[in-house]
Parts: sequence; C-alpha cells; structure tokens
Amino acid sequence: MGRILAIDYGRRRTGLAVTDPLRITANPLLTVETKDLVAWLHDYLAREQVDQVVIGHPTQMNGQESESMNYIRPFMGTFKKQFPDLPITMYDERFTSVLAHQAMLAGGMKRKDRQDKAAVDKIAACIILEDYLESIR
Repeated sequence: MGRILAIDYGRRRTGLAVTDPLRITANPLLTVETKDLVAWLHDYLAREQVDQVVIGHPTQMNGQESESMNYIRPFMGTFKKQFPDLPITMYDERFTSVLAHQAMLAGGMKRKDRQDKAAVDKIAACIILEDYLESIR
C-alpha cells in the first residue's frame, strides 16, 4: 500500500503533507513555491510510492466553491496530464488555515514561527489529510 499525499494549493506557496506507508498518520512534509510544484512532484513521486493524492477544495461558508478554484482547476488539469495513473481527490479545506494557526499555538510555537506562512501551509495540508483519513475510515 502506498502513501497518500495531500496538497494545500496556493497561488504562491503550496503546502504538502503525506501519510506513513500504512496510511495511519498524516505528517506535514514541506511547503514549495507553487511555480516549482510540478517539478517537485515528479521528483517526489519517482522516489516514494504514492497511490493517491488529495487536494484541498476551497469552499465558502454557504458551500459554494471559492474564487481559488480558478487557479486550482488548471493545476488539476496539468496534474492529470502529468500523472494520468495517479488518482486525485478533492476534499473540503474550510477552516484549515485557522485550525493550523490554532495547532501551532497549542503546540507552543513562538509568535515569530506562527507568522511563517510556509509553516501554516504545510500544517493546513496535514489537517486536510487527517480529515480525509477520518472520512474514509
């Protein structure tokens, strides 16, 4: 069984998280510049066995898609062309940035570290992945 990779896609930065090989735990991986994401994915997927990708689906409070989908859709098209055999699933990402900040605060991170947007992005990806894992159990 391969890992599940989560993507918190953003215009500038993209947070990434991954499960262990048994898909028990979700762990923050890193944050990459979005412009370098496809190249990073090629490198990572060549080294690691990943069977599924989950990408955050930004929705508004009323359940409608947010404006962010205007740049996530083109990425998903590129992803499907580059990695046609790897399934990609969208999963609700509402409140993940807020939850990431709360987790950083609860974890005792210093204020300066909590302001690091790259850290927030990879923790948000981890929250998306944790929620997704819960939903399929």
